[in-house]
Amino acid sequence: MSDSPLYTASVPVFQRYLGRLGGWLDEAEAQRGAAVLDARLAPDMLPLRMQVVVTANFTLRTAFRLAGLPVPAFGEWPGGFDGLRSHLAQASSLLQTLLPAQFADAASREVTSDAGEATLQLDGATFLHQFALPNFFFHLTAAYAILRQQGVPLGKADFDGFHRYTATA
Repeated sequence: MSDSPLYTASVPVFQRYLGRLGGWLDEAEAQRGAAVLDARLAPDMLPLRMQVVVTANFTLRTAFRLAGLPVPAFGEWPGGFDGLRSHLAQASSLLQTLLPAQFADAASREVTSDAGEATLQLDGATFLHQFALPNFFFHLTAAYAILRQQGVPLGKADFDGFHRYTATA
């Protein structure tokens, strides 16, 4: 099978949005500087820097498990904008090593993963669609919301890269 549905629903999506996130970091650094990295939406939520790291790590935790491969080591959590961009690039490069054929049995493959203090055991389709994708987009959206809250001029077009709007006064 050259085009696995779970490959298509994960790896290209992850790669696209890791790229979007990298662009947001560029804009944040230019507009607000390093102080934004410690910003949070609420006191009990992770700061921006950790939202970025968790977003990147989630892609690897998901895709490699679906492919039936060990999850690569994430390495140290990077500091600063350059470190975060490097982490995003590393995750994207690792995703590029995966082939659609490795996902041929992913829908029925049992996947075990931590979810906070819980341990999940789900078939691959349920793992991807009901746990992994929602969590990936949760952390991605939290990063976006923190940046908006901090005055970084991002909009819907920056989020997905498909929308276009005419600037208004």
